[in-house]
Amino acid sequence: MTIPFSPPYIDEDIKREVLSTLESGWITSGPKVLELERLVAAQVGLTHVACCNSATSGLMLLLHWFGVTRGDEVIIPAYTYAATALAVMHVGATPVMVDSGADFNIDVSKIRHKITSKTKAIIPVDIAGWPVDYAELNELINEVEVKQLFSARTEVQKALGRILLLSDAAHSLGALYQDKSVARWADFTVFSFHAVKNVTTAEGGAMCINLPTSFDHQFVYRTLKLWSLNGQTKDALAKTNGAGWKYDIVFPGFKMNMPDICAAIGVAQIRKYATYLLPERKTIFDAYLRYFGTKSWAQLPPADTQLKKTSAHLFALRIKNCTETQRDEIINLVTEAGVSVNVHFQPLPLLTVFKNAGYSINDYPIARSSYASEISLPIYPGLTNHQIAFICDAIEGAYRQVING
Repeated sequence: MTIPFSPPYIDEDIKREVLSTLESGWITSGPKVLELERLVAAQVGLTHVACCNSATSGLMLLLHWFGVTRGDEVIIPAYTYAATALAVMHVGATPVMVDSGADFNIDVSKIRHKITSKTKAIIPVDIAGWPVDYAELNELINEVEVKQLFSARTEVQKALGRILLLSDAAHSLGALYQDKSVARWADFTVFSFHAVKNVTTAEGGAMCINLPTSFDHQFVYRTLKLWSLNGQTKDALAKTNGAGWKYDIVFPGFKMNMPDICAAIGVAQIRKYATYLLPERKTIFDAYLRYFGTKSWAQLPPADTQLKKTSAHLFALRIKNCTETQRDEIINLVTEAGVSVNVHFQPLPLLTVFKNAGYSINDYPIARSSYASEISLPIYPGLTNHQIAFICDAIEGAYRQVING
C-alpha cells in the first residue's frame, strides 16, 4: 500500500469551477478572487479579507503597511517555517526569536523580555492549526508599560499606539479560540492556501483585517489590494467593466495578486469546508488520538478543549525519549512501508540562513526537543479507515523495531 502525505483535494465541483473560469475568458484577478474574499470573510466572521498570491506575501504586505523597516524588530517563534522570518527580513527588519512551549506554539511568557523600543510587531504562529494564547498576547501588547515602550514612527503606528499583532495562521483556517475564529483575535491574520493546506488555491493567501474600529477597514482593504498590484489605481477587471483605460501608479507596489484560475479552486473548496472538509480532517485526527492515546511511548498533539479548537491541519506526533537519529530511522522504516510522513518543522536556528545570521539552537531548547521527536502523519479527506489503520501499524512497527531493536 502507498499512502501520500498530503495530496490536494480535487473533486468534480472544483473541476467544474475551474473549467467555468477558463471558459469565462477571465483568468487573472477578477470576480473569483472577490468571491473567495467574501466567502473567507463569512467563514471567519469579518467584513474585509484581501487575497494575495501567498501567505508570505501577505505577511510582507502587512508589515510594510505598518511601516516596519530597517532598524525595527519583529518577535516570532523559533519553531515555525522559514517564511515567517523571511517576511520580516524582506522588509528590512530583524526577526527576534522566542522559544516554544509544550504545544509547539510560541511561549507567551518568554516574549516580554524580548520586547524593546525597536519592537514593532509580534507574529505568533498557530502550529499545526492549534491556536496560540491570543488572550495573553492581547493582554501583553496592551499593558501600560509595553505601550509606553512602543516607539511610533509612521502615522499608522501612531494611530495604533502599540505593537502590531499579526497572526501567521497559515495552518489554522477553521480553528477557534474562545468559540471565535482565530482571525478575530489579532489586528491582522494571514491564512495560507498553499497546495497542502486545509483549503487550497494551489498557491495563495488571505489577509484578514481586524484592526480597532478607529481604522477604516474598507480603506485598508483597498490599500492592500492596490499595493498587491504594483500600486496601480485600476486593475484589468475595472478597466474591462467601463472604468476607462487610463490608470496611475500611486505607490511603488508589489506584484502579489491572486489570479482567478487559482481562486476558483478555493471557492469550490471553502463552500464545503465547514460541512465536509474540516469534519473529515477532525475525524482522522480523532482516530489517531484514539490509537496513539493507548501507547505509552506516544506524546499526543494538543486536541480540542473548551478554550481552543484545532483546524486539524497536522497530526504532530512526538515519540517520547526518542533521539533525533532514532526519529529519522522510524521515518525511514515507515516510508519503506509505503507511508509518506513529514516533520514540522526544523526550528529556524538549525537552518543555514539563520545560523549564519548568529542565531543558535541552544537558545531554544524546547523547540529543539519538540522537533527532534516529531513525526507528522497523513491527514486529509479521503483517507479510509483501512489506510488509517495501516499508518498506525506502520508507525508502531517502526517504533518497536528502532527502539526495541
